[in-house]
Amino acid sequence: MTPVVPAQLREVTAGVLVATSTIMATNTTVLTDGGSALLVDPNWSADELDSLATQLRDRELRVIGGFATHAHHDHLLWHPGFGTAPRWASPRAAAVARDERAGLLQALGATFPASLSDLMGRVEPVEHLPASGVPDGFAIELLIHDGHAPGHTALWLPRQRVLIAGDMLSDTEVPLPFWPDDLPAYRHGLERLAEAAAAARFVIPGHGSTGTDAAGRLAADNNLLDAAAQGVAHPADARLVDPTMRGYYHQLCDIST
Repeated sequence: MTPVVPAQLREVTAGVLVATSTIMATNTTVLTDGGSALLVDPNWSADELDSLATQLRDRELRVIGGFATHAHHDHLLWHPGFGTAPRWASPRAAAVARDERAGLLQALGATFPASLSDLMGRVEPVEHLPASGVPDGFAIELLIHDGHAPGHTALWLPRQRVLIAGDMLSDTEVPLPFWPDDLPAYRHGLERLAEAAAAARFVIPGHGSTGTDAAGRLAADNNLLDAAAQGVAHPADARLVDPTMRGYYHQLCDIST
């Protein structure tokens, strides 16, 4: 088995650090004022979580909170090295994390360490982050909607003009509505992100690359949903080079037409 090379934190802009997992290019975001830190979707493998805890310790960062953008297993993780700071999610996402815990644990796989599995999904419901969980120098607006998952949340940082988009606005993944048919909710989710996307200098998706093209990604997602609704079999979109993404797109066509 090839060992996992732990993802290293890199600075996107002042106070905004990202580490990209080798698993599905899943992004961990750390917001920091240089002393305290808010963790958004820390992930993914046990080795990477270990490494993230070490990197935070080496940077002398104290974790004051965690936030899960939605209640999928790869976005609900935690590590003892992060400490016992409160962790939050939107009310609907927190309810899913609680009510569907058995299935979420199963999705982690049988080899995932029990000590980390036990910490998964221990989130409290919020509609606004408490000031105690926001590092100095940040204002954070929670953009809550139901596209992709119930209570899915993006974090908009107006001072830094950074949009942490959760599992939307990816340069590698096509739109993935909550199955079987939440296309109206997904469209609404894109509308919910539109103003922030237009103003953003940087966009950080749940999976894929950090970019400077948030508005372009939002337009591409709307275009792909339009193509699916029209039954276009092979629209021009670079993400469809991936066979898995082509399969998801064809599912979109099936439920849209």
